[in-house]
Amino acid sequence: MATPTTIDVSHFHHTPFYCEENVYLLCKKLCNDGISNSEGSDLFVVFISNEKKQIPLWNQKASNRADGAVLWDYHVICIQINQAGDKPLVWDLDSKLPFPSPLASYVSETIRPSFQLFSDYDRLFRIVHAPIFLSCFASDRRHMKGSDGHWIEEPPPHEPIVAQDGTEHNLNEYFNISGSDAITDIKTSSVKDAVFTQKHGIVIKENQLEELFSHISLQ
Repeated sequence: MATPTTIDVSHFHHTPFYCEENVYLLCKKLCNDGISNSEGSDLFVVFISNEKKQIPLWNQKASNRADGAVLWDYHVICIQINQAGDKPLVWDLDSKLPFPSPLASYVSETIRPSFQLFSDYDRLFRIVHAPIFLSCFASDRRHMKGSDGHWIEEPPPHEPIVAQDGTEHNLNEYFNISGSDAITDIKTSSVKDAVFTQKHGIVIKENQLEELFSHISLQ
């Protein structure tokens, strides 16, 4: 599926601090607009977080810093592969980088693996095949309500997302990520199978991200 080099990000829905819902709607629009396969089979939803819920990312629009650095509790992006051999693309609605960006550039400019971090800030990645995510994900936005019941951040105008089986909330199942969940060997066929079949996908470390998608794209 041919993808334009850049797209106007304003064509996509974006509610600040609701990246999981933004990416859910992004995947649907990429499918509907013919930018991805009709079922989203070339798309993967990626949750970035860790045990401490402290992940530094750079070139983020929400930052007040010149380098765009933000310390998120978690973040969600979409990665698109291309069976024709083109490089994977990253769709990040909160990024200052070109939209979409090649995965290698995104890793270099946003994740910045060369930047030495304390272990508390090590980033983990949950990779979920988009068709599974679109049918299984649900959020009633409870994580954005304070103890007094008021919104911490204003919610999106659309109705909360409900899973196809009627589940109303499972966001925590996606953004709770532990290093003990991370797969050590991503080259096995069982890992590829898990990416395409498991409700919660697989968890990998940041130094495995590009390697994983180089294997997935060869299927």
